[in-house]
Amino acid sequence: MKNKILISIFSLFGVVIFAQNKGLTANSDSPHAKLKSLDLHDVVWTDGFWKEQFDVETQNTLPYMWELYHNDSVSHAYANFKIAAGLEKGKHAGPSFHDGDFYKIMEGMASAYAITKDPKLDKQMDEAIAMFDKVQRADGYINTPVLIEERWGTLGPEELKKQLGFEKYNMGHLMTAACVHHRATGKDNFLNVAKGVAEFLYDFYKKASPELARNAICPSHYMGIVEMYRTVNDPRYLELANNLIDIRGTTNDGTDDNQDRIPFRQQTTAMGHAVRANYLYAGIADLYAETGEEKLMENLKLIWEDVVYRKMYITGGCGALYDGVSPDGTVYDPSIVQKIHQAYGRPYQLPNATAHTETCANIGNVLWNWRMLQLTGDAKYTDVMELAFYNSVLSGVSLQGTEFCYNNPLNVSDDLPFEQRWGHEREGYIAWSNCCAPNVTRTLAQVNNYAYNISEAGLHVNLYGSNLLKTETLNGDKLEIEQKTNYPWEGHVALNIKKAPKKEFSIFVRIPGWSEGATIKINGEAYAEKIVSGSYVELNRKWKKRDVIEIDMPMPVKLMQANPLVEETKSQVAVKRGPIVYCLETADLPVEANINNVALDVNSEFSTEKFNLKGKEVIAVKGKAFVEDTNWEKALYKPLNQDKKQIDIQLVPYFTWGNRTDGEMTVWMPY
Repeated sequence: MKNKILISIFSLFGVVIFAQNKGLTANSDSPHAKLKSLDLHDVVWTDGFWKEQFDVETQNTLPYMWELYHNDSVSHAYANFKIAAGLEKGKHAGPSFHDGDFYKIMEGMASAYAITKDPKLDKQMDEAIAMFDKVQRADGYINTPVLIEERWGTLGPEELKKQLGFEKYNMGHLMTAACVHHRATGKDNFLNVAKGVAEFLYDFYKKASPELARNAICPSHYMGIVEMYRTVNDPRYLELANNLIDIRGTTNDGTDDNQDRIPFRQQTTAMGHAVRANYLYAGIADLYAETGEEKLMENLKLIWEDVVYRKMYITGGCGALYDGVSPDGTVYDPSIVQKIHQAYGRPYQLPNATAHTETCANIGNVLWNWRMLQLTGDAKYTDVMELAFYNSVLSGVSLQGTEFCYNNPLNVSDDLPFEQRWGHEREGYIAWSNCCAPNVTRTLAQVNNYAYNISEAGLHVNLYGSNLLKTETLNGDKLEIEQKTNYPWEGHVALNIKKAPKKEFSIFVRIPGWSEGATIKINGEAYAEKIVSGSYVELNRKWKKRDVIEIDMPMPVKLMQANPLVEETKSQVAVKRGPIVYCLETADLPVEANINNVALDVNSEFSTEKFNLKGKEVIAVKGKAFVEDTNWEKALYKPLNQDKKQIDIQLVPYFTWGNRTDGEMTVWMPY
């Protein structure tokens, strides 16, 4: 089968035959992954929601990001490479994670190229890779903030500062991007650069002291080095990945913010910086796929439950706090207390207006849950992945694809008497914090890769969206399915069989956890077995051409409440329909209404209708609410005002907020 890794061997001349798996994660030979990735080009969006998003990605976002990161007056990212290569004189400018951001754009380009085969993308990537090759040091090291200083003789002696300078984060994204590029293009030019990086990291972590080897922030290199192991089958890279876990949390200077105050094998709850945490958990899931160490999986499951049942937003967003104090890191002492930022807080600590919920953390949630799905086959991980995709990931980019959010609050109020560190308006370039823009860029180029998985048991249908699937089973049989649906706006999905194995074969269709009363038909005949929400239903038979599987998932408007321990949302509700979370915006209120004085009428007969929002057709929810005319100027408390006026309201999908106006918004509403 073309998806099966051809084990890399060393010939008599020491030439490596690289792995041939071409999935987003090359886990075909990962012994502890139950579900395997399909090749990058196996699933093509053909219509509907994700096709529209992919078109925005390829026509708007990728060209915009390429130009932006070549615009030296704005981002200086590509200029840093030119200076490090000695082609220009100058100093490093911009954040120290700029290199990694550029590699993310490269990964998005490679993922898009796998589908479009656009020669312009191929040429642009080759141009950039040639630059990386010029920049890279002989020992494989590449990180422009350091190399520029080295070139001009101004590098200081503080080696440890590299660890806080996103050095390993940059390298991790390089390795991941290079693996994806290799699978998309068949070329080794970027992979050769990545091999140099992997060699440097192997030597570095083998020789460095524990203090010097303290793991860098935002550990993308965990995922990157495992992907390199899968790609070139060098056992030293798996050894390195194991070593990264073994040394984590073994020094006295570890912090909860960096998830290294204690070793990972002692961690059972989510702590600290949410991006760093979710990247770490995704990387450890990758390691488990190769080693099967039960302690890793045990802790990952406990941490997942802590996040999903106590610390995650209704949108799938992660990281409640802008800043705070770790509840676990130290006994409270003002002189030594541990600071955390952009972080998970205490259980049920989920503020709305001051929610941080960085787009990168929400993408990390997707990366982690997808890996957990592939390890276990459990649909609960797909539910979280889907929730984040449709809500807290998509909210990170404008409908036009060229403005971005760093954080994704659940309430925006003009009455707050302070300014957040990051505004609530999308920007074309977020100075010093633009990491989320290239991250959402690569992620939305790759959604097709999450739609299906293959296993020894059969095909798993994870995400719904009109697409054409052309792949092979693990036995090498051709499999071709056309999916037609208007999901997430409608709950009807049709899977039309074009080609299938001659023997009995299982297709596992996902019944989302949000659904109730789903039905399945095969060639018009009702599926008679019990259908359980939040699971995969196995449909096993000898499939033939023109067989049709139909799934119907009712999509009523649902009013959601939070656990009463979430103080900020007590006696409030949110509106959800299917996988989509809704919000109320100023643009849909009468002029006299204030977003914070609106109470939802839960006895409304809620209705839905198509609504064109800045050129994108969505489903809006119509209902009624009450608005009270209370003046809160210079007042903290007042007697209850029961004189309320009823108004008509419209709610729009949360991911679309802020595209029409810069006005107020809320997800949760009193009732």
